[in-house]
Amino acid sequence: MLYVAGHRPTTVQDHVALVEIDLTGELMIAAAAASEDRLSPDRIDEVLEVDGEDGGRVQPVPPPGPAGRPPG
Repeated sequence: MLYVAGHRPTTVQDHVALVEIDLTGELMIAAAAASEDRLSPDRIDEVLEVDGEDGGRVQPVPPPGPAGRPPG
């Protein structure tokens, strides 16, 4: 007899991990679209929306919405 576990709803979300996954995806998309072999540090800062001087974000990250995603 084959037993398949039922789907359990996810009740815990790691918002930091979700943001990191999203940023990694953005970097992968930018790298795939780039004509050069590597992204320059300036391009990485642009993709991640950070100021290269102190590493601060150019735009604040909005708080997560009801599903743990930024509103939008």
